[in-house]
Amino acid sequence: MAKAQGALRREPPTDDTASIGMKLRLRRTIRSMSLQEVATTADISIGLLSEIERGIATPTLKVLRGICQALDMPIGWLFSEAETDEADHVVVRRNSRRRMNLGPSGMLKELMTPDTVQDLQMMRIVIEPEGTSGEKPTTEQPGAKCGMVVSGKLGLRVDGRECTLEAGDSFAFKASASLQFWCVGERPVELIWVVTPAMY
Repeated sequence: MAKAQGALRREPPTDDTASIGMKLRLRRTIRSMSLQEVATTADISIGLLSEIERGIATPTLKVLRGICQALDMPIGWLFSEAETDEADHVVVRRNSRRRMNLGPSGMLKELMTPDTVQDLQMMRIVIEPEGTSGEKPTTEQPGAKCGMVVSGKLGLRVDGRECTLEAGDSFAFKASASLQFWCVGERPVELIWVVTPAMY
């Protein structure tokens, strides 16, 4: 299959180009994917992907979509206009959180930790009534997950053991465990969720 080499604009690199490349490289690192794996899935060459990551090539929207799909990354993350200050590598302002709306599953995720920290990741999750994560089987994923219910009721099933948590209740388990979680009742459930290492 021919690679999408023509889908590239040869223009002088800009600050935005460098920022996009840095975010793509960081996401690929978090996902533990090689240049080859991402390039193959996105149907582009390794050379083109490398140039994009280094900020010396400006990709078209079509190429960016392919790369983001390969990285399981919403394309909007590349273009979010977050307010920054001297603490932008430490602090994530409330209005600057990256958001992922999972639509059909009735779930919203907001990342609360900066991309520069890869050892852990904290999220605010809101699950609408009847919303669910879907069942995730046991994996060999390293690390752990923990969190606390802020409001509403959360249904949680870990390695076949099921429980209901209310506001103030907390949880923790190995990241390798089988998992499903959902909203219980007719009001949304809000929770803080922490994973190690970062996964988004």
